Formats: sequence, structure tokens, C-alpha cells
Amino acid sequence: MNVPDATAAGDRPLNLVVVAAGMSVPSSTRMLADQLTKATRGALARHGQDVAVTVLEVRELAHEIVDATFTRFPGEKLKAALEEIGRADGVIAVTPTYNQSYSGLFKALFDVIEPGTIAGVPVALGATGGTARHSLAIDYALRPMFAYLKADVVPTTVFAASEDFGAVTTAADENSLASRAGRVGTELADYMMRFAGVTAGAVAPTRADGGSGRRSDDDEFGDFVPMGDLLGR
Repeated sequence: MNVPDATAAGDRPLNLVVVAAGMSVPSSTRMLADQLTKATRGALARHGQDVAVTVLEVRELAHEIVDATFTRFPGEKLKAALEEIGRADGVIAVTPTYNQSYSGLFKALFDVIEPGTIAGVPVALGATGGTARHSLAIDYALRPMFAYLKADVVPTTVFAASEDFGAVTTAADENSLASRAGRVGTELADYMMRFAGVTAGAVAPTRADGGSGRRSDDDEFGDFVPMGDLLGR
């Protein structure tokens, strides 16, 4: 992938799309998404970079998402949301945890996204749950899904249990939710600056047959070198 100079990012506001899949209003999922957004916006501001934020509440798109899974044609609100995701320079995706995984509605949204939409796009992942015992859901469920979608997931993720909200902490507490969100926001801002200007979908999407889409079947082994020649060298 050709990565432009990060200084080019300052020429325009970067587009940050926040996907919050909370089921209630208010929700801890949205609260976590807001903390990650604040941290990312602050990190970009320290670089003198403006950012335009779009928040997508998945619950408000529920009916159109379900319809689209059957018809493959998104409704007006869902189509606008998918277009926003397609223009994103960075994505924050936060889901509640159900049965040690993402919520079904969260997954359904990304099922109706066209392949390649977020390929190469920086993504920060977060999840919420009743206790910290569900924290591995990010690495066991969310990260593999976004790896399949070829998103550029930042290394650090945030899981927030019920006890994390309203906890009394100090600014120096590295394990506080604010500190952890700050680390993720800093990483996402760095990725967004680094890849600003890269067209969404610059990384070829995975084909349904398991191929990468980068080569045809005829030249899959075009650079193959026989083992005998390798040993001879």
C-alpha cells in the first residue's frame, strides 16, 4: 500500500466514524465509544489535525439492517450510514458482549457492508460487559472478524466492565478506563495520520472462495522457485 506523507493529513479534516452497538439509552457501550472518541479527537488536536466525527447508533438502524440481510438492498438510513463508513479515515467500533462474543446486530451491520469497504482503514475496537471475565471476547471474536475484513486494527483494545464506570481513580492510574481509552485514542490517531489519504478498500478484499483477490488463479504460483534450485543456491 502506498502511504502518503502524514503532513498531507492537515489539509482537510479527517473523517472518524463511531459505530456504537448499545441496546439501551443511555448505554455503557455508547459511553465507552464517547470516551474513545474524545481521546482520539484530543490526540489528533495535539497534531493540529481537525476531525469530523459521525456517530452511528446501530440500534437506530436495526430494522433496515435486518431487511438488508434478506434483500441485499439497504434502506435510506442504512445506505447513508454505509456511505459514511466508506468515507472513514478511521473507525471506532464498540459492541456489548453477549455469550462471549459481539452482539448479533453489531455483526449484522458488518455483514451487509460491501467487501473491501474498510480494507486498510484504521479501526479501534472496544467492548462492554457485566464483568471483566468477558474481556477476551475482543481478541477471540472482534479482532478475527476485522482481520478478515482487512481493516488495520490498532494494537490496543479496551474492554469496560460495569465496575469501570463511575470508579474513583487518579490521573496516574494506568488501569483506569480513561487511561486505557487514552492509549487507544492515541494509537488510532497515529494510524489515521499515517494513512490519511489512502483510499478505503486499498487492500484487496477476501473473495468468497478464500482467495485474496490480488492475483488470478493462473499466476498464484508465478514466483515459485523449485526446492532443488533453492538448495543449489
